[in-house]
Formats: sequence, C-alpha cells, structure tokens
Amino acid sequence: MTGERPLVVAGDETVLDEILRVAAVAGCELDRAPDLTAAHGHWARAPLVVLDEEAVRLPPALPRRRGILLVCKGSPGPETWQHAFRGGVERVISLPDEESELAGAFADVVETPAEEPGLVLGVIGGRGGAGASVFAATLALAADRDPGGALLVDCDPLGGGLDVLLGLEKAPGPRWSDVRLTGRVSLPSLAATLPRRRHRGGGLPVLACGPEGEGPSVESLSAVLSAGRRSGRTVVCDLPRTLTDAAAEAVAVADLVVLVVPIELRACMAAKQVLRRLSELTARTGVVACGRSSTDAGRAQAAGLLGPPLLAAMPPERGLPAAVERGEFPAKSTGPVVKAASRVLAAARHEARTATR
Repeated sequence: MTGERPLVVAGDETVLDEILRVAAVAGCELDRAPDLTAAHGHWARAPLVVLDEEAVRLPPALPRRRGILLVCKGSPGPETWQHAFRGGVERVISLPDEESELAGAFADVVETPAEEPGLVLGVIGGRGGAGASVFAATLALAADRDPGGALLVDCDPLGGGLDVLLGLEKAPGPRWSDVRLTGRVSLPSLAATLPRRRHRGGGLPVLACGPEGEGPSVESLSAVLSAGRRSGRTVVCDLPRTLTDAAAEAVAVADLVVLVVPIELRACMAAKQVLRRLSELTARTGVVACGRSSTDAGRAQAAGLLGPPLLAAMPPERGLPAAVERGEFPAKSTGPVVKAASRVLAAARHEARTATR
C-alpha cells in the first residue's frame, strides 16, 4: 500500500457508513474530511478521492485531479451527472448495485500485484477415504513455507471441516458461513482474520466449512481464488468427489487438479468416474498414487489405467492416522506425504512457468 490513504469527503452519514464498511472489507484505511475545504491538506497526495453527492454539489474549491470517485445511493440523476462532470469525477458508483466496483478501487490502493501470480491447486480423492484432505493440508503447509505463502480452502461441505483435521476447530476466526464475498477482495486482509495452523515457517491460514457444513458460494470462492492469484499466494482447494457448483468453478480455474488414488482396482474404477466429471472442466490433472505396491512399475501401471500423469507416489505412512486423530499433523516432516506434496508443488510451479513463456 502507498504511504498515503484514500480521502473520503461525505456529508451523508448513510453513504459514509457504506463507504467505510466496503473499505474495511478491502482492508483499506481512510482519511476523512467533512467538506472540501477541510480536505485541502490531503487532496493532492491521496491516491484516491471518494465523494458523496453532498460534497460534489459544492462549488469546486480545489484543483482538478485524477482518481476522483462519486458514490451515490441508487442511480444518479441528470443533476448528479452535471455536478460530477463539473467536479472532474472519474467514475460514478451507485450503491448497492456497484459495491464491488468500490471494493475494487480500494483493493487497488491496498494491494501491489505480486511479481508472479499465485497458483490455484485442487485436490480430490479418487474414492472415499483416499486421504485427499490430508494431502491437501500437507500441500498447503509446504507451499506456505515459500515467500508468497499459501491459503488452504475447504470446498467440501460434507467433509467434516478442515479446521478439525488441523486441530483448529476451537480457533477464533470466520468460516465459510461467516464469509460473503463478491468482486475484488484483499486476500491479505481476509487471511489476517482466519484461523492459522502454526508451523516452523509461520502460520497457514485456513478457510474451513465449519461445523454447520455450509460451503462456499460460487461468487465467494471465485473472489478468493482471484485474490490469491493477484497476491502471489498458492491457494489449495480441498474438493468434494461430487462437485458442487463452487468446487466446479475451482476446478475450471485451477492450474492443476491432483487426484489422490489408492493402488487398488476398485479405487481406480471409482477414480475414473471422478475423472470423467473433471475432464468436462479441465485437462490440467495429475495423479498421486497412495498405498502399498511392490514396485514403482505397479504404481505407474495403476496411474496408467486412469490417463493423467503420475505426479508422485505415497507408500503408507506409519502412525499418520493416529497422529491425525491426536491433532498432530503432519506426523513426520520428512514422511511420504510431505515428500509427495513437495514433488507435486514443484511440478505445478514448473508447469505454470512453462505456460507463461
């Protein structure tokens, strides 16, 4: 964010309250002035100026500048447009219909786009009990140790809650039932409010479905994924096998969707049904094979039955189920699940760099 804050000049208390609310959601601090005369000290330096209809009706008392927004209740009338033109207003925003436009303007001030866009990764089980949620959490923890950081997003409303898996069920912070997002949002501001799983490199923010089982809406999830890309974070989505509308949106925009499949004939047959639905939305899929196999060739053969490339293999990790039950997750920092997550993360980043060349 720049050193200066946006300037708000508003006499209508209702409009002012709405402006302050939208700015808070975007994580944007504001300077306020009761009228244009009092705004003189901040006028030229502010990265953005937001006026209401009362302020714009006053005779221009300050020099013209770029970046002036007019916020009004409902659709502006002819007189409002005349005042806006006279005052050098760049954009007129009507509330509540164009709230996302105002949020986006505040987010532009708050956020400096990352040098490299973030990744969106999806993880889905080939069959029930494949360990997809465990792998998704491990993948997010691995990504969170990098400078860009990560966000773990629960897209499975019937999965019991990723906060429970990570021992965060009692941690304060919003779950999906508390989050309603549209348009452009500030991911750093959202992440700062979420429960965090502490690890040696910091703390992984987790947006879980929670005990009520309410999952994300398409609009809210789309806003979070877009914000993650802008901020340079890796967003890992734990996906349900039966895709909801929101989960389908995540699959469609993901850089890679990882299918976790046990090395069993029935599991591979079940996974083919999951892949059939995935193939309608994306071709960017890969397989992580888990379970016992006497040879690497056996794992590759199992993955070959499905079609997507084999990204990694995970032999059973001793003590992991019991460790998860105790809230000690992951069980081993160098175990098979962590190693497989590192391989998948490296493959996803390589593919993303190749695609941008």
